[in-house]
Amino acid sequence: MAIEKGNKVKIEYEGSLDNGKVFDSSEKHGQPLEFFIGEGKVIPGFENAVIGMEKGQEKTVKIESKNAYGEKRPELMKKIPKTQLPKEAQDKVQPGMVLGMQTPQGQQASVMVVDVGEDDITLDLNHPLAGQNLTFKIKVVGVE
Repeated sequence: MAIEKGNKVKIEYEGSLDNGKVFDSSEKHGQPLEFFIGEGKVIPGFENAVIGMEKGQEKTVKIESKNAYGEKRPELMKKIPKTQLPKEAQDKVQPGMVLGMQTPQGQQASVMVVDVGEDDITLDLNHPLAGQNLTFKIKVVGVE
């Protein structure tokens, strides 16, 4: 049975960057990834790669950044006053650090510090994998 929209699938996967560095895998999480095709719970390129596969089938697929986490967007580089950070962090913040922030909708998000000035810091609010092409090794281990 070929996978189609509406199917619940279980996938073992390993995701890597162009430089070969593995950034995520189902093994790391200790279980296969489960999701319904068509719900948009995974990046578009990953979901499209799974459609048409069958249980037991394996493949490797390269996903361009536009079908993964998107391109890096310059408007998501934001300069904020250091005073917006907790007092104890204001003198310790350095470029390359990842900070936990809360979105206006109340969700947690990780942001990268790209520059630290005298009175302000520049944050990159893009997804950490934005602008990256991704390669996935995919194995279908279940279809409902």
